[in-house]
Amino acid sequence: MSANTSGPDRIPGTNPQAPHPDPPQDPAAFWEAHYGDKQVWSGNVNAALADASAHLIPGRVLDLGCGEGGDVIWLAQQGWKAVGVDISQAAIIRARAAAEAADLSPDRAEFVLADLTTLGDRSRHESLAGPFELVTASFFQSPVALDRQRILQAAAELVAPGGHLLLTSHAAPPPWANDQASHTDEHAGGPTTGPSHFPSPEEELATLALDTHDWETLTAGIRTREATAPDGAHGHLDDTVVLVRRRGIPAADVR
Repeated sequence: MSANTSGPDRIPGTNPQAPHPDPPQDPAAFWEAHYGDKQVWSGNVNAALADASAHLIPGRVLDLGCGEGGDVIWLAQQGWKAVGVDISQAAIIRARAAAEAADLSPDRAEFVLADLTTLGDRSRHESLAGPFELVTASFFQSPVALDRQRILQAAAELVAPGGHLLLTSHAAPPPWANDQASHTDEHAGGPTTGPSHFPSPEEELATLALDTHDWETLTAGIRTREATAPDGAHGHLDDTVVLVRRRGIPAADVR
């Protein structure tokens, strides 16, 4: 699901140049159709992730909704042992190919095909077990059903003492889609033309519901970035960025 942005910035379902048939309501089918048979994203790292991780000591990192793997590959190149997970087989195949092209072995950049609603289950894929020094979710939003709170709270449980959780989300629809939005509640199962909700920093913190005795908030704000509309026009997008740290002493062997 992650949108590694460069060139035309498209939030799934908000392209005003195309008709909006009702998307498949099954999440796996929707995202498989979204990725289709050609590359969707640029492969560039998200700027918020690059900035937030610049001063962190590399260790294990988990990227939720990794898409075609741009963030995972970049993190692995910075010394992290990176794991990406996505529900789309097409995205995972493309991500593995990109990692191989970058001369990254699976022990440096691993990609797991999985439904993230299993993240808190004992039956989850073994590579998704913590602890992780960093868990990141970039634009982890969906036009179809997504138990986002359950997934993010399970992800927080996988963060190691002294580790970080980074959420970067669309804070508002793109300006070129202002007249296109006709969202319905994604949890009600109705049709949508894009993410039904654009969380504020305060809402993200409320979603996580972290115990302040165990966690500290390092960043919670809106970040504005330049973007390109589908018609090539320049514009700006607002992103919600939340970075929290789990209190405690990091493991001595984190490198």
